Amino acid sequence: MPEMKIIAHIHTDFESKFGVPRQSGLVEELRGEIIFEKEYRNIDALRGIEEFSHLWLIWHFSESERLSWSPTVRPPRLGGEKRIGVFATRSPFRPNAIGLSSVRLISVEVRKDVGPVLIVGGADLMDGTPIFDIKPYLAYADSHSDARCGFTDTVGARHLDVRFPEELGSRIPEEKLQALVKVLAEDPRPRYQDDTDRVYGMGFAGFNIRFRAEDGCIIVVDVEKE
Repeated sequence: MPEMKIIAHIHTDFESKFGVPRQSGLVEELRGEIIFEKEYRNIDALRGIEEFSHLWLIWHFSESERLSWSPTVRPPRLGGEKRIGVFATRSPFRPNAIGLSSVRLISVEVRKDVGPVLIVGGADLMDGTPIFDIKPYLAYADSHSDARCGFTDTVGARHLDVRFPEELGSRIPEEKLQALVKVLAEDPRPRYQDDTDRVYGMGFAGFNIRFRAEDGCIIVVDVEKE
């Protein structure tokens, strides 16, 4: 079998899996930087890419690899209670730990130390995730207005209000705060957890964000610099 080559790594504000949006594009304000490996730092390889608004990223679930696999998984969106065929989900626990994300291309930069860098928005990847390939998103072929979305059509997305005390919010850089609020509004907790007394911790942009949930609202209780 041909070897899969890592062409780049993406750098984001998420140091762990907890808190990462469940799908790409849900929080457009999130920013990521794609840094190419030395072998692929050739600006000619990106010639014309700035003409596209969105890209597909093919990447490695590097923190979710397992030696074995299961034909069924428990999607968090179904509360972790119902089993669905693995190929009918986007679960990271697959025979091949490969992910697919659609992101917005914001800009292309050329830096002296690392060469060409892609700045993207809406990525659902951890910091340091290996990238196998990048392809342009083609609206005429990749978008289907009549698409059915299986069990996700019957289980609505959950968006919560966020209470973020001004004193705690002032600790977060302004350019990161809006993205963080939207990440929290997506409710990072597993669907099967609904303990109002539990305090969760989430790493984001070098901060430990501590929060709890009550009455359909995420309440930030502390922000600490890591």
